[in-house]
Amino acid sequence: MKLFMLLVAVAVATASVALAKGKVADCVIEALPGNELQFQGKCKFVPEGGGSFTLMDAAGRNTFYGAVSMVSVYLTGKDTAEVSGLVLDESGGHNSRWGSAKRSGLDGACWEGDDFRVCAW
Repeated sequence: MKLFMLLVAVAVATASVALAKGKVADCVIEALPGNELQFQGKCKFVPEGGGSFTLMDAAGRNTFYGAVSMVSVYLTGKDTAEVSGLVLDESGGHNSRWGSAKRSGLDGACWEGDDFRVCAW
């Protein structure tokens, strides 16, 4: 449990430092199927290198929708990625694995998994 809390603290600290390096982007996060809109608006886009990136609230709040503090897209290959979200809760927070995603063939700024879609322009 101590290791978990340390990892959450490191993730939050890293996000705070990374926040200064990011830029404001237009973002959309949808739940699939049905394209249920979870978030649409301005977010902070933080490049992580190699095409990977993290999205968080553009205004610097702890969460940018619901209990989600940030969404990370980590490239694992050409046009493939692993997506996760940092969810803040009463225990401090946990990393929620959303799953594998592929770059959209219709819009290269979007990543689509089995039950989610993340876009940042």
